[in-house]
Amino acid sequence: MTKDLQFDPATIRELAQILRESDLTEIELVDNDMRVKLVRQVTVAPVAMPVAAAAHAAPSTAPAAAAAPAPAAEVDADHPGAVNSPMVGVAYLSPEPTSAPFVTIGSKVTQGQTLMLIEAMKTYNQIKAPRAGTVTRILVESGTPVEFGEPLMIVE
Repeated sequence: MTKDLQFDPATIRELAQILRESDLTEIELVDNDMRVKLVRQVTVAPVAMPVAAAAHAAPSTAPAAAAAPAPAAEVDADHPGAVNSPMVGVAYLSPEPTSAPFVTIGSKVTQGQTLMLIEAMKTYNQIKAPRAGTVTRILVESGTPVEFGEPLMIVE
C-alpha cells in the first residue's frame, strides 16, 4: 500500500536556511510516517594560516636563530635525535603569541620538558622532550601545519 506523502515546501526551505545559518550539516524530522532529511555537504578549502594562528606565530622575543628553522626535508624522521610529530595539527613554538618560545637552538632540555605545542581539533597538545640533551635544530616555524611522523626538532 503506497501513501502519497506531501511535504510543505516552506518548511523544507526553513530547514535549509537553518543549515546555512548554523554549523549543522544534517537535519532530520520525523512525524508519524513522514520523514524529511536535509544534508549539507561542506567543503573545506585549505587555508595557509588562520588569523588567530597568524597572531600566535610571531613571538616578539624570539632570537633570530630560532626564527630560521632548517628545512624538514633535510632531516630523516629516523634521525636518532629527531622529535617527530605524534599527530596532524599546527605547531606553535611558544605558549602565547607574545611570549618567548619554549626552547631555542642551543637550549639544554630535560626529558619530559615541553618543547612546543601542536593544536589539533582546538586542543593544544604539549610535545615533550623524549630525552635530555641540547636542541640543535628546530625544523618547523610557529603556526605551520605539521603531519604525523614529521620531524619537528633535533635534540642531541
